[in-house]
Amino acid sequence: MNKFLLAAASVVSVILGTASVQAADLAAHYTKAPVMAPVYNWTGFYVGGNVGGQWGSANPATTTLFPVAAYFADSSVTAIGTVGAQHINSSGVTGGFTAGYNWQVNNAVLGLEGDINYFGFKGSASSTAVYPCCAPTTFTVNSSVSADWLATIRGRIGFLATPSWLIYATGGAAIAEVRGNFSFTDTFAGATESGAIRDTRVGWTAGVGGEYAVGNGWSLKAEYLYVDLGRSSMTSNNFNVGVALPAQTFTHSVDLKSNIVRVGVNYKFGGPVVARY
Repeated sequence: MNKFLLAAASVVSVILGTASVQAADLAAHYTKAPVMAPVYNWTGFYVGGNVGGQWGSANPATTTLFPVAAYFADSSVTAIGTVGAQHINSSGVTGGFTAGYNWQVNNAVLGLEGDINYFGFKGSASSTAVYPCCAPTTFTVNSSVSADWLATIRGRIGFLATPSWLIYATGGAAIAEVRGNFSFTDTFAGATESGAIRDTRVGWTAGVGGEYAVGNGWSLKAEYLYVDLGRSSMTSNNFNVGVALPAQTFTHSVDLKSNIVRVGVNYKFGGPVVARY
């Protein structure tokens, strides 16, 4: 009887040992499935704000003609054109609001974006020279240029360096009201002339940027834009030397170019969230 009990105990021990080994083997081969983490998807409508700086230049110009029986000598006309070719630099703070829509296709992101910003371009120039024909009398050309606001409508095309990090290029139309004021005076006969430009210019802009999704629809971006608003011009016939000389035509023109660096924050509404292991 004792031999039988010992044999039975040995069998049970072997069975339990085998089961323990099998359980350990199963534990070694099977682990709990990982939790799926959400991945940001860029598709959707977004709004945001931006702030930064602009630095740019304008090249106002003043010229006149030499009609028959006019006030100016040929040499004076040439000198006015030379002195009237002026240059203005401007820099300042810019900031405003942005809205757009993105479409994500795999690792590519296509978008359309618009913004309206305070521009703050402002500057002036003044130059005086001696009449070549008639020293020591002189003439003076004054110019001022400003643009208070800037709007852009741009396409964006980019790629995802990571699911949360977008690198993009952008380009499209730039719109601003460019204002120029001009005046001419001299000491020969107290001559005066003035002109003004008020023109809503449609130019172009292009740049590059990066945007990083921080979660819950929010993203941060940094961007560089180059803006060229082209040249606008006007003519005047209000030249006066005590009496009006309307045959004397003056032409005034101005262009405006600017560089913009800014940072911003966007909030995206809705859009799908893709799960990834």
